[in-house]
Amino acid sequence: MTSASDTSPTASALPAAPRREMTFDQFAALIGQDLGVSSWIKIDQARINDFARISGDYGFIHVDPEAAAKTRFGGAIAHGLLTLALTGAMAAEVLPQISDRAFLMNYGYDRIRMLSPVPAGSWVRGRYALTATEVRAPKDRLARLQLTVEIKDAARPALVAESLLLVTLR
Repeated sequence: MTSASDTSPTASALPAAPRREMTFDQFAALIGQDLGVSSWIKIDQARINDFARISGDYGFIHVDPEAAAKTRFGGAIAHGLLTLALTGAMAAEVLPQISDRAFLMNYGYDRIRMLSPVPAGSWVRGRYALTATEVRAPKDRLARLQLTVEIKDAARPALVAESLLLVTLR
């Protein structure tokens, strides 16, 4: 069970607001707009160690805080791919439900840049803006979203990317 302290630096126990529902055309009309920001997610050492076990990436910079403390980072940092993996949960919280979809899937990312290390114990959140949509097939639509993963109290984001969603309409 997740405690409020694991999901919010303000320890708010309020449930997440219900996601907005709209048609794809209504969603496409939001091009150029900020779609919202997710709740904060804590990236603690236990989460980093879990990701190391899953990914097989046991680099000391991630899993050995004592050795990592001797580097320019001053301590263990999250795997960049762990930070990227958390964007699925962030998107599910922020992006509207498309009411006329048969299904929606993550179509990948373009131009991923990991700009700042995420120190163990940090809080991150995702900010999304819709930048473009295009017709891919009679019922398929591709949505391009600007994704920024922010680190609480940091001047620079952890990463920026163009997130791609493929929406198949009914």
